[in-house]
Amino acid sequence: MRIQHVESRLIGGAHFVEITTECGLIGLGQSACWGYPAAVSEVVAVFSEYLIGKDAGNIEQHWQHLYRMGPFRGSVVGGALSAVDIALWDIKGQRFGVPIWELLGGKCRDRLRLLLLMLGDFTPDEVATKIRDGVSQGYTAVKFDPIPTNSGDMSFDRLVSEVNGRVESARDAAGKDVDIVLELHRRLTPLTALPLIDQLLKFNCLFIEDPVQIDSISSQADMAARSTAPIANGERLNTIWEYRELLAQGGSQYLRPDPGLAGGITHCKKIAAIGESYHSAVVTHNFLGPVLTAASAHLVTSIPNFVVLEYSDIDEGPAAQGYISHLKREGGDLLIPDTPGLGVSLNPDMPDISLSPLKDPLHKIPLRRDGSVAWSV
Repeated sequence: MRIQHVESRLIGGAHFVEITTECGLIGLGQSACWGYPAAVSEVVAVFSEYLIGKDAGNIEQHWQHLYRMGPFRGSVVGGALSAVDIALWDIKGQRFGVPIWELLGGKCRDRLRLLLLMLGDFTPDEVATKIRDGVSQGYTAVKFDPIPTNSGDMSFDRLVSEVNGRVESARDAAGKDVDIVLELHRRLTPLTALPLIDQLLKFNCLFIEDPVQIDSISSQADMAARSTAPIANGERLNTIWEYRELLAQGGSQYLRPDPGLAGGITHCKKIAAIGESYHSAVVTHNFLGPVLTAASAHLVTSIPNFVVLEYSDIDEGPAAQGYISHLKREGGDLLIPDTPGLGVSLNPDMPDISLSPLKDPLHKIPLRRDGSVAWSV
């Protein structure tokens, strides 16, 4: 089971890794550092110099070697390492003829509850319409961003009013049997986040995600410790050490590791275990399509502290044509994948469509009326 070839592929603005063994098995992985896919690809090229000729089964050893061989850390390295790690797990599952979750300790559940991700700047009426549509499809949890795009130039009173109107409309449409998650996209400051969140407590949201920028782990933990609403953080964190610091300092109730960024399946399993020791739940960050949905599904099938799996129209929309996937949704649940390995491969006849979430060049972010930077995703 020696590694014969490592291919780093940039397709439609997204980054994938395919690892081929000498016996012909091919493992697929994807990075979630979607802002800088070309940079991730260059790191994988360096990784390949080590990987060629190695036994594909020694996943933990390869993880440690790749992480430690250079004195550099961060999202680009984490994305490259994650893609390689997922591909190696794919190979191992195929080798033994079992799904990856079987190798992680077996099933903790028989199906995965989905969290429908709704992307866009919606009016209250649009929010209600989209939620009703999701509920009609069987979803029991929905997520959206209630903050208007031009919030940087709003008075605080206007901001609270606009956000409150969207969430109130969402709750009315969802009813009492559907959970609502609010994605604040790091747009607020500690001065504005807490009073705004206080105004939203009456809507009983499942959790509120990333209210402040992620520059400081201490600030994120402090927000979670001071808020009476459940807070989620972690989609841009890379390691167990960052998550340990976040939890040790008082936050968060919901952890959001991305298997395509936070060290792949190997490392996210450890992050989940650290979260379990703090009674924190895991809701993996997931919006880049079937490869990372499958990686997340295998991971959360095997852990006890799972709540919902984020799921977007990328998994079923036009971009899904780029994959051969054995994942199956049944209403608001994802069925546990039972195909050996990851259960997803790239379509060799992949259409020429964009697989990147970027709608505009990365440098085009919202600015305030005075020309200053407002926020970035």
